Amino acid sequence: MKIQAINVKELQTNVFEILHDRWMLITAGNPDKFNTMTASWGTFGILWNKPVAICFIRPQRYTFEFIETQDLFTLSFFPAQYKHVLNYCGSHSGKDNDKIKETNLTPIFSPQGGIYFEEANLVFECQKMYTDMLKPDNFLQKDLIDKFYPQSDFHKFFIGEITNCFATHEFINKQA
Repeated sequence: MKIQAINVKELQTNVFEILHDRWMLITAGNPDKFNTMTASWGTFGILWNKPVAICFIRPQRYTFEFIETQDLFTLSFFPAQYKHVLNYCGSHSGKDNDKIKETNLTPIFSPQGGIYFEEANLVFECQKMYTDMLKPDNFLQKDLIDKFYPQSDFHKFFIGEITNCFATHEFINKQA
């Protein structure tokens, strides 16, 4: 599957379906050292008149140190047959395992510095714009803290301008 640049405004995919059901890999770093992690929490939209993606990462995740220090991150989505790869990347730490070697993913390094995977069928390359921690005092539904943060390990969120979008021909045609 060859991936090609497309205009993000031309996407007609259901972002709720791809986030919740198919998940994504969040990747950051540089060609010498990078990490990726599975995530199913995030959002897409328009903010400050720009197309944006927002992802959430707990500070104890190994990918956190990469996204903290880099200006770019990518969000990669895969065909259904790669669910086992996403399961692996979500249950193993890059500190302890070479996820890329173990999953046989093929990294691609964009001219802008983003890292994504040849096997992906949809990729968003994002330039960080804003970050902040979720704060317990700002939760209006306090039961969410007990349910999702019993150890007070709140996520940090990263808002990125979608500067590039890539998709396979098969993905683009499936939308129509």
